[in-house]
Amino acid sequence: MNNVILSDLGERSASINIGGKAYELVLTTRATKAIAGRYGGLENFGEKLMKSENFEMALDEIVWLLTLLANQSILIHNLKNKDDLQELLTEDEIELLTSPLDLAAYKNAITEAMFRGTKRNVESEEENQSKNVEVG
Repeated sequence: MNNVILSDLGERSASINIGGKAYELVLTTRATKAIAGRYGGLENFGEKLMKSENFEMALDEIVWLLTLLANQSILIHNLKNKDDLQELLTEDEIELLTSPLDLAAYKNAITEAMFRGTKRNVESEEENQSKNVEVG
């Protein structure tokens, strides 16, 4: 089974191995729009996936999302490296280069990439003064 690796695209991606090649899964604004168009929003994805009427349909949805998220890092690479364009993955390639067991493991990477793409860093300021001040 392939391991999920956190990668260089910062804190917003997870990496998987498909057919012996590493791919970064990235939740971009473009990917978020595609997911929203297909599921009505990120929050609806999990619910719709769990309600998939059959196993084939669930696999199709995982393959679609995997292709979408993996292609985001390729699109980013191609945008930044016009002289070194890489081919996008297709759903057919993912279906041929993976097994259902792989897809089950990749679900964790998908979840991680989506979490990382939507997480917010909230920092709280430490109070320099105590609320309870001794009087007298």
